[in-house]
Amino acid sequence: VLMNLYLLPSRISYDPTRYPKYIPEAYCLCKGCLMGIFGEESLHFRSTPVFMPTVILRRTPACAGGRYVYTEDYITIPVGCTCVPEQEKEAESVNSSIDKQEVKLLVGQNKPSSE
Repeated sequence: VLMNLYLLPSRISYDPTRYPKYIPEAYCLCKGCLMGIFGEESLHFRSTPVFMPTVILRRTPACAGGRYVYTEDYITIPVGCTCVPEQEKEAESVNSSIDKQEVKLLVGQNKPSSE
């Protein structure tokens, strides 16, 4: 698993009943991952969000002493993206011709010398 975590542009999540009211949330810009010396997009990997659990305060309907009452709540927020290898099924279709060539080479090497 590649551990190239990169920071991205973010959207702002707003909830007036939450503290903090505004939370930035990262999102992935590409379907694949930028690889190679020129940073070209590779579809052998996919960009996947990385989530972080965080504690917020959630306002309840109750009041105490003229003030809002808050409870602790845990949410997960996207904080960046990382590259993960594409699923095996999709990778098979991309590498099928390479695999066939490798099998031919292996079979050719294992043939008895009498043939």
